[in-house]
Amino acid sequence: MKISKEDVVKVAELARLEFKEQDVQKFTEQLGNILEHVEKLNELDTDNVEPTSHVLDISTPLREDKVDKMLTIEEVLQNAPESEDDFFVVPQVIED
Repeated sequence: MKISKEDVVKVAELARLEFKEQDVQKFTEQLGNILEHVEKLNELDTDNVEPTSHVLDISTPLREDKVDKMLTIEEVLQNAPESEDDFFVVPQVIED
């Protein structure tokens, strides 16, 4: 599969990345090589291969949920750089 310079520039814009022209050329070549390698995987016969989420037959041990001692609001907020009423004060990240 070929990737064009325009594709690399578009993906960079979506990721909010800025590259010099020489870097765009380098990444176009490198990504093209990666995609060619991945395309080779399509040649493999996977008809009799079971889908897996992990290469080993293991499961994640789970612990029982149990209620433990809860912190008071004062304990929770004691290390907060700034609090107001019973809440953490954080910088505004969404503009009005």
